[in-house]
Amino acid sequence: MSLSERVAAAFRAACRDELESPKPGNVHLFAPGHRMEAQDFLESAEAAAPAISAPPGRSSGERILSAVKATKARVGQNTNLGILLLCAPLADAAMRFPGLPLQVGLTAVLACLTRGDAALCFQAITLANPAGLGDAPEHDVNAPPRVTLLEAMRAAASRDRIAYQYANDFCDIFGLGLGTLAAARETGAEPWMATLRVYLAFFSSFPDSHILRKHGREAAERTRQEAGDFVQEQGDWRDPEKVRANALAFDAALKARGLNPGTSADLTVATLFAARLAEV
Repeated sequence: MSLSERVAAAFRAACRDELESPKPGNVHLFAPGHRMEAQDFLESAEAAAPAISAPPGRSSGERILSAVKATKARVGQNTNLGILLLCAPLADAAMRFPGLPLQVGLTAVLACLTRGDAALCFQAITLANPAGLGDAPEHDVNAPPRVTLLEAMRAAASRDRIAYQYANDFCDIFGLGLGTLAAARETGAEPWMATLRVYLAFFSSFPDSHILRKHGREAAERTRQEAGDFVQEQGDWRDPEKVRANALAFDAALKARGLNPGTSADLTVATLFAARLAEV
């Protein structure tokens, strides 16, 4: 199996693993949500994988736009823009610098992002048309970029956690995300439980950008606190069936209010992808 094929397999597996966990408020195999089904995300992963894992020579911007186009052609809606924005640079680093630690390669990839990458990424965002993303006083995605993609992400980092990753070498992924995943695995947690712990670590640590854009800061902060309370209520997490039932109840309550912690889910996929890339 070639490196490109291994990266594609890692991407598909990370997307599948995320869907197999009952993430409160987000789409998963146990419940649909927000007019989307888990199958939409599985098909999106299949469609996007070839573009994400394209051989070296394809830039992060090219990977993102090609993957968004493939996803839109397959499912007809935006299911994975945040996932693609995070996973494309990770895949680029794995493909371009296979002998280096992933974060070291990623830092090099981010430093090489160009104005052309910004133009391609802006086009991808416009095509995906996510609610609220790109509505900013500077670096409008509907206008030609005046800066590199990294510079544009730095300008948005204070209001968007995905942009924050670009501006900070994906610190949440390599710190909180992979740290939580490793700790959960060390306790013998089942894969779905480890994924849930990662998701809740993100959800409870900072206001979710997707909720923030759609519902405002108060709702984002309130749900962050609810996620923190949920984590505390699980105690030592040694009763999987209890945790699953509690997660599904929290899931139903959030969906009834139309709240989707989508950025926390995107960060979770990127964490699972980074963990799998370390084994490629």
